[in-house]
Amino acid sequence: MDIQTRNKAVIAPLRAAMYDFSESTVRAALSEAAAPDAVFHHCHPLGDSTGPEAFYARAYAPLFAAFPDLERRDYIVMAGPDDDGAEWVGCGGYYCGTFAAPWLDIPPTGHMAHMRFHEFYRMEGGKIVEVQAIWDIPELMMQARAWPMAPSLGREWAVPAPASQDGLQTAPYDAAKSTATKDLIVDMLTHMTRHPSKGGPEVMEMERFWHERMSWYGPAGIGTARGVSGFRNWHQIPFLNAMPDRGQHGDEVTHHFFGEGNYAAVTGWPDMMQTLSHSGWMGIAPTGKKITMRSLDFWRLEQGKIRENWVLVDLLHAYEQLGVDVFARLREFNKVRHIAPLNIPTGQS
Repeated sequence: MDIQTRNKAVIAPLRAAMYDFSESTVRAALSEAAAPDAVFHHCHPLGDSTGPEAFYARAYAPLFAAFPDLERRDYIVMAGPDDDGAEWVGCGGYYCGTFAAPWLDIPPTGHMAHMRFHEFYRMEGGKIVEVQAIWDIPELMMQARAWPMAPSLGREWAVPAPASQDGLQTAPYDAAKSTATKDLIVDMLTHMTRHPSKGGPEVMEMERFWHERMSWYGPAGIGTARGVSGFRNWHQIPFLNAMPDRGQHGDEVTHHFFGEGNYAAVTGWPDMMQTLSHSGWMGIAPTGKKITMRSLDFWRLEQGKIRENWVLVDLLHAYEQLGVDVFARLREFNKVRHIAPLNIPTGQS
């Protein structure tokens, strides 16, 4: 069995435990899969933890208290080595269940709710030694009608699993195909960073890399875009207008690219850096401040071009660096809401 398949097998019991979530099974599975000194990098405001017990207490215990029927659903599970030889497993999907009690001061809804996740696991010796993870917390705020910031330009919805329905990679690892997929993505991103510093949109050669019916699934706060025109209008143009030095600080960030089959992924903590020098991005005034960003992405190729791209950005961390406390605004925005556990009738009596 190849090492990528073995590493996915290490993660499998943890994923299974989180499908029928209980404290005892998840804590046991997490402790079994992760090294005692594993480092967990999580999105704002959850922050960093060392060791599986600390991570469970910081991240999963409060989420489980808010979602008593918490359930994990993966739609992408892939693995591969980065260019430095480190082995990664990338997972994308949803946490979902009945939002029955407040979490991070987000008021509960009493209804089914979902929160997208991208979680990347670096593996050594059959154990998780590092995790880089983003949960789309703004998505949950929106479902609770509690998002206190600017509305999205793109479409907000439940981002779908791969249209090809093959996101859970199970075939033996094909190194040649996987490397070719990864290299195409790196080539595409190299071309993307040529604009605007080295010319107009044509220098990106987007038609060479992107399928004409591409779907770009951005984080809540930016939203989904369809086709190159949707991607340009609802994400890239406002982003580059506000931060035209995107991609010019590569020596100050880290990227871990890996591929499996028709899928590729990138993670990094952080993996972007740029200066908010102009207005137009998410309603934020220009500060002239250089910020780092964490973007954890998956791509799927079809007929040699990118048909789907799942993107999560730690937007709450970006706001925090710019001096905007989204959670303080959330509390002000929702101070007359019911911020307490809900007593939901069973309907059986």
